[in-house]
Amino acid sequence: MTSRGIRFAGLVALSALLLTGCSMASGGSDSEMSEPDIGMEAPAGGGGVAPRDEQPFTEDEQAGSIEEDDHVIRSGWMAITVDDPIDAAAEVAALVGAADGRIDSRNETPATDTQQARATLVVRIPADRYDDVLADLRELGEVDSVQLESDNVSQQRRDLDSRIESLQTSVDRLRTLLAQADDVGDLIAIESELTTRQSELDALTAQRDALVDRVDYSTLTVELLSEGLAPEAGPNDFWSGLAAGWNALVGFVSGLLVVIGVMLPWLALLAVIAAIVVGIIVLATRGGRRPRGGGPRDGGGVTDASETLEGAHAAADASTDPTAGSSAGRPA
Repeated sequence: MTSRGIRFAGLVALSALLLTGCSMASGGSDSEMSEPDIGMEAPAGGGGVAPRDEQPFTEDEQAGSIEEDDHVIRSGWMAITVDDPIDAAAEVAALVGAADGRIDSRNETPATDTQQARATLVVRIPADRYDDVLADLRELGEVDSVQLESDNVSQQRRDLDSRIESLQTSVDRLRTLLAQADDVGDLIAIESELTTRQSELDALTAQRDALVDRVDYSTLTVELLSEGLAPEAGPNDFWSGLAAGWNALVGFVSGLLVVIGVMLPWLALLAVIAAIVVGIIVLATRGGRRPRGGGPRDGGGVTDASETLEGAHAAADASTDPTAGSSAGRPA
């Protein structure tokens, strides 16, 4: 057989193989496409995934499971009018202690002539006893106002748990690598990274613990007030007005006398200081004055000097004036 014939026979055989493969692939794809029709009837006889209305859990049970996983922070503020806020504060502390709670802060202010007594407490109550304690607090007196709030932090709690779990896994791996490392450079790098991851882990753990504490112990601010002071009745006729005016005048004069009594020592001190200053000024002024009259003329001094100077000028004029010389030689 020639080479051309061999090539032709090879092409025929290759074409036959390609056709056979395509027919098998199409047959397989048809069988695969027909399998779902058989599988759809399987759940009817048992097995497989049951329809939603045949699932063993009801919607109420599912809702209950979701509520159990919720993490809610509850807080509130309550104002109560009582007879004695100080005694009522002790009762609030006793109620919180009986509920296994704690008191974060407590402030008590006794009554005075101008203000009423009051007490303020910030308490932490277990979440499962929160409503019971609220009911007990309402019995202490007349409730003026109540404000309750809640914050669902379930997503925040899940995020913290996930990040803590990832960091814990990373820290464990780094510790394993640290135990297996032999090179000094690797040891330093692993220790540095381990320190960083451990710090992040500790910070997230502390954040989660604080969040858990706020969820487990609800916060309530209790403000206890006494009855308000009754305002005094004002004057309603002439005599009561006159009495009120007289009392006001007496009070003003009394207050003025008190002010004068307080300022009098200071005024006396200021007067003494002013007298000393004036005396110093007067003495300085008198010491600076000089006598206007001088001593005798023949005793020297300023007058003699002026007369001597005038005589010198006269002599100079006589020497320069010829008429003055001739007249001086003539007999009188």
